[in-house]
Amino acid sequence: MSDKIRIGVLGCSSIAERFVIPAICALPNMFELIAVSSRNEKKLDAYCKRLNVKGVLGYQQLIDSNDLDAIYIPLPNSMHFEWVERALTNGLHVLVEKSLACTLEEVQYLNSLADKSKLVLLENFQFQKHKQLAVIKDILADGRIGELRLVRSSFGFPPFADRDNIRYSKELGGGALLDAGAYPLKIAQEFLGHNLSVSAASLYVGSDLDVDLWGSIQISSTDHCVTGQLSFGFDNYYQCNLELWGTKGFLKANRIFTTPPGVNAVLELDCSDGTSEKINIPADNHFENMLGYFYELTKNEVSRNLEYFKNINQSRLIAEALSISK
Repeated sequence: MSDKIRIGVLGCSSIAERFVIPAICALPNMFELIAVSSRNEKKLDAYCKRLNVKGVLGYQQLIDSNDLDAIYIPLPNSMHFEWVERALTNGLHVLVEKSLACTLEEVQYLNSLADKSKLVLLENFQFQKHKQLAVIKDILADGRIGELRLVRSSFGFPPFADRDNIRYSKELGGGALLDAGAYPLKIAQEFLGHNLSVSAASLYVGSDLDVDLWGSIQISSTDHCVTGQLSFGFDNYYQCNLELWGTKGFLKANRIFTTPPGVNAVLELDCSDGTSEKINIPADNHFENMLGYFYELTKNEVSRNLEYFKNINQSRLIAEALSISK
């Protein structure tokens, strides 16, 4: 493989069109976008025309092409396992939207497959690479809020206007936990570590949709007496926040998961000495940053192995939440 990664995209998704494909094209020294694929010829033609990119009819046809090094998969959750497996089997690095797969067993198998072939398998939680998360970690490390006592995070939004939305489909791997709930679970591990267990979980399942529409989870660290209180949903007033409560202060980020490129992030910090501060963080493109990290993973076995572990740990916590909530 040359230094430049030749990448393809499976499916004509909105997130790919609005953010990921523009980010790929903004990194010409790292990536070359080969093509986008779809099983719907009319949709593919319109999509590729808007983006001025090449289209390939059929997912397998793109994966089987000989001019790819990697694939980006923004398909519905239920399709992730099949197409991640096919991509890995064809020797391709994989960037996949969250959640990586629908069961812990599927996630364990896919990471084992990636490990055997020394391939990247990265779940696209792009917020991890936004500079605001690094600033928050620095504030915590500097002791400005003292010792951490509680992590709270919420991610939820009003109902989707389209009742045929894939998030409402059980067959397509819908539901609030695998979609919105995956974010608070992921960010809690950034501050509580990975030795966690789900101590309580509640999911509300809509009787007419047969998927969970909202819920909450409490996770506990086995290393220290700090917990995480997490909430999420598809039938909620919009929330996208992180709160860190310490012995000497309280920090809040109100746009932790979805700060768009070009928009400044703002942190609110209150301390026991009576000081309050709003910390303005210059605009950052976490989609480009995540792609840069994906690029580096192709060259770094230690970091790849860590991502396998993180993928499995995330899925384990989701499985525990599902089990406890039943």
